[in-house]
Amino acid sequence: MRRLDRYIVSTVASAMLMVLLVVLSLDLVFGFIAEMEELKENYQTFQAMLYILTTVPRRIYDYLPLAAFIGSLVGLGVLANSSELTVMRAAGVSVSRIVWAAMKPALVVVLIGILIGEYVAPETERIAQTQRALAQGEAESVGAGRGVWHREEDTFIHMSVVQSKGLINGLSFFRFNVDGALAESFFARRALFQVDHWLLQDVTRTHFKENETVTETIEAENWNTQLSPKLLNILVIKPEYLSVRGLFAYVSYLHDQGLNANIYEMAFWKKVLQPLATAVLVIVAISFVFGPLRSVTMGFRIFCGIIVGLLFKYVQDLLGPSSLVFGFNPVFATLVPIVISAVAGVYLLRRVK
Repeated sequence: MRRLDRYIVSTVASAMLMVLLVVLSLDLVFGFIAEMEELKENYQTFQAMLYILTTVPRRIYDYLPLAAFIGSLVGLGVLANSSELTVMRAAGVSVSRIVWAAMKPALVVVLIGILIGEYVAPETERIAQTQRALAQGEAESVGAGRGVWHREEDTFIHMSVVQSKGLINGLSFFRFNVDGALAESFFARRALFQVDHWLLQDVTRTHFKENETVTETIEAENWNTQLSPKLLNILVIKPEYLSVRGLFAYVSYLHDQGLNANIYEMAFWKKVLQPLATAVLVIVAISFVFGPLRSVTMGFRIFCGIIVGLLFKYVQDLLGPSSLVFGFNPVFATLVPIVISAVAGVYLLRRVK
């Protein structure tokens, strides 16, 4: 029986790896083509290639659930098409044993996903975004088109490039009065973290008064804020690419500032529940092979897998913003498709005799 378990595990694991390599290769090619439209300044073909390679961990993390789902369909589908599943059942191997053997590679995928999502992808993504912004010369002003926006009370702040170890290039501040009119704006070429505050350098400050506009240049001044380099390293990355620890830290900071944290809470729950979502998708794949997709061609099985996977993703993507609009807890937006898929998968497996 152990040899049989190893055979099922190796077949399903090989299919998962094959699907991941195919999908990742296509994504890298299309990503590189897209980057060719972003070439400017010192950001040329070689730098674009480095950027794409640096984002590989993030891309692997994104595609692991899809690879586990379609890989299970393909791996068990191969066994079904060659009648090996039928022979196993006729030899007295229970469905639960086959399911458990097929789930083992999925559990490994879940563990790999947790490690990459927590310790690798956030760091490499931050490096990739920072190096691209510096190479494209986007550290000059808010007009660069990218960067990070942040709000502190009546002031809106744009940071063009956030680097590690407490260095920011290109900060733009916009302070509004109680009437909502722009009262003051200033630009700092860079900021250095100094233990308990930031030191702004090469500051150009503009005051907007009723009848005149006054501009002054300051060599350096202090900026007191609760934003630490650690928090800024979190802020520079898109919420969906942050680690669970980073998301929790920034959500706590936003709550302390009295700011809306719904987007980051939604990303937090999606990240926390992704291992469960991956496991549920594998159960659905296994139930399909034993149920409605038992006797179809491999191409049709893969097609159905892609449709179900996309449907799962689109439902989550639709419910997530809906939770922000209608005000219900983001955790429900993530849980609903998982629960529906789990119920469907268990129901189909229970029908197998």
